Amino acid sequence: MATAEPSPASGPNSPSEVTIERFAALGRELSQATVLFHAQVAEHVGLSATDHKCLDLAVQAERPLTAGQIAELSNLSTGAVTGVIDRLERAGFVRRVRDPHDRRKVLVEVSKGSLSRYGDVYEGLTAALDKTITDYTEDELKAIERFVTGMIAVLRAEAERLAAGR
Repeated sequence: MATAEPSPASGPNSPSEVTIERFAALGRELSQATVLFHAQVAEHVGLSATDHKCLDLAVQAERPLTAGQIAELSNLSTGAVTGVIDRLERAGFVRRVRDPHDRRKVLVEVSKGSLSRYGDVYEGLTAALDKTITDYTEDELKAIERFVTGMIAVLRAEAERLAAGR
């Protein structure tokens, strides 16, 4: 069995080329599964995948967002976000409201009760996550969390880099 050359970033903890290739393949497979799952979730509630994820950004926010903030968080153009908000508003998921502190600003607020349309769509995923997590020790979970958190930062930075090159 041939051994792999050290990766360009060599050091005592540097992964081998084989390890990098293995994780790249797993990352692609996880990405595909995630995108396809969320496409099905979006279709289940009558949204496009992009509209569904922009709605998720609004749901996760601590307060209503402006269209500009949604554009920044999603790396979509402001014109594209206007279309997203229009579709989400027509579908009853969000509404535009005036900012109480600056009446010139318009905020996108998630409509009360609209998320009930998701029903139990995440129930199976949540149960599977609970079951999967029990297979790992606390130290393993911390390592997984560190890896996933690091990859989230990398993906966000790469998305911003690509968006800047539009």
